[in-house]
Amino acid sequence: MKSMVHTDPPRNKFSDPNLTAKGEPRARVAFGELKTLWVNTGTLCNITCAHCYIESSPSNDRLVYMTEADLAPFLDEVAQLVREPIEIGFTGGEPFLNPRIIGLLEMSLTRGHRVLILTNAMRPMMRPHMRDGMLALKAQYGERITLRISLDHYNADLHDEERGPGSFVATLDGIDWLAQAGFSVSLAGRTLWGGDEAEMRAGFARLIAAHGWPIDAGSSEQLVLFPEMDESAEVPEISDACWGILKVAPAAMMCASARMVVKRKGADAPSVIACTLLPYEPGFELAARLSDSLAPVALNHRHCAKFCVLGGGSCSA
Repeated sequence: MKSMVHTDPPRNKFSDPNLTAKGEPRARVAFGELKTLWVNTGTLCNITCAHCYIESSPSNDRLVYMTEADLAPFLDEVAQLVREPIEIGFTGGEPFLNPRIIGLLEMSLTRGHRVLILTNAMRPMMRPHMRDGMLALKAQYGERITLRISLDHYNADLHDEERGPGSFVATLDGIDWLAQAGFSVSLAGRTLWGGDEAEMRAGFARLIAAHGWPIDAGSSEQLVLFPEMDESAEVPEISDACWGILKVAPAAMMCASARMVVKRKGADAPSVIACTLLPYEPGFELAARLSDSLAPVALNHRHCAKFCVLGGGSCSA
């Protein structure tokens, strides 16, 4: 009689927070020190991009507008967790669609923090009351305010292919206004179309020079070129052994030093998630309080592998 050999059923990739599909211990990132608190201001946006990782659009309100009352308890926790000011990052959707955005920025700035605003610099930002509010904040807080503008490509046709006709010109107008007003501005491009990084930076440098913007296209901080996040692409899982193989430090990952606050539609209160890239994934929702969200994060998603570990991407400044 043949002996019966029992084998475990094959695992799917990214299905187990503890083990990869090969049965290897999954990579985890321990929390170190809070350097950035991200605030999702809401998923509503004035445009619909062809490849938006968060599916922002004029109709997506899965994450609703954050208010000052929502944010205040988390800023109180920041004061308990760290002694020095940190970066408070505002993302969306389009942050300038949130009617409370100026108040949210001011609340963060009055506590001594730096703010980073991720925006498309289009019509919502250019409304008179938003420009007036931003100018008032700049007059008081100056260089502690940075805006990172989504300019996907230096080529107008390629940018508009992603964001819709007329988007390129509208965004350039917004950047022109910000630069002329003296704001600290950086750009976020995308590698969606491939091409050599040096060529991309040279193309952006020509556009920057033509407009006289105070941006160094050679700086990875002033011009961020983000790796793409394709849900259909084949992506390797990251095991614990990969840190040494890839010579990548866990402490360099976003979730080692950042958390994001979101408010889900229908929820009584905001919650804390692991990072900006995974707002809808239940496995990355950590806690109701910031201080309870600091456990290690299992890299159990393709974005963890493609964007962060292999792509070296980071949303923080």
